Amino acid sequence: MESLSRLVYYFSEHPAVVGFRWGQVQWLGTTWFFLFSSIAFYISFALILHAILLLLFPKRRPLPLGPIPAIHSLAMVIISAVVFAGILISSAAEIRDLQWMLRRYRTTPFQWLFCFPIGTRTSGRVFFWSYLYYLSRFLHAMRPLISIFRHRRLSFFNLFNHSILIFTSFLWLEFSQSFQVLAILLTTLVYSVVYGYRFWTAIGLPTACFPLVMNCQIILLGFNLISNLPVLLFHHINGGCNGIGAWIFNSLLNGAILFLFLSLHVKKHLRRSKINLAAARDGLEVVREAST
Repeated sequence: MESLSRLVYYFSEHPAVVGFRWGQVQWLGTTWFFLFSSIAFYISFALILHAILLLLFPKRRPLPLGPIPAIHSLAMVIISAVVFAGILISSAAEIRDLQWMLRRYRTTPFQWLFCFPIGTRTSGRVFFWSYLYYLSRFLHAMRPLISIFRHRRLSFFNLFNHSILIFTSFLWLEFSQSFQVLAILLTTLVYSVVYGYRFWTAIGLPTACFPLVMNCQIILLGFNLISNLPVLLFHHINGGCNGIGAWIFNSLLNGAILFLFLSLHVKKHLRRSKINLAAARDGLEVVREAST
């Protein structure tokens, strides 16, 4: 019981958590210059790395990375689980302390999860964990770089997707955007499962009998799409949600990611169907020749 109380203290009552203020000098990555320069460096580094490997190893053979993929997956599991627990405990503490404000704006804790009241500042417990989630996007963005070594291919969709994830998590903090609590909760929960599975396979354990990673991605994208309805509803009921402009922009970016994700997997499915159809035709011809 004492260890649980200590955990709750460090996750929701520690002075660094309660006293967090977005934009202060001591916090890394809180400026627009850092955001754009880091994304530009990330994309440039990935392109240059891919070009150098093509020059040095033109046969596109996979390059061994040893335990690095497993370590990266394990680090993502730990960080995702910590952020999930932190924002869950902090949200409960924040709702407890904001009862007076919720009564003033005639809203409920459930509505607060979707719609922050107008004038909400980027400070306090919830935004501390949102800030850690923002920083974790940079570690998450290492995944395409690992794929360049292991699979010797550069996916522009993955580069675009990871850059957008960094950008949108910055907007959540910059404009105190509504809905970010639920988005972080679901995303970190899904990432704990996905990267736990990737760690499982990276250490040589058997894979799942179904596309677990793709199914988790579909669940996450579907949730982001469906959640637009309650945000819009509470925006009109409560007289406005904080950061609604940034939310609209993020929704458009999520829609672009969803479109690219679906088109990419539809193309893969059609390509596999053509290969299977060609193999079936070849097999039929062999049977006919053997029968004659």
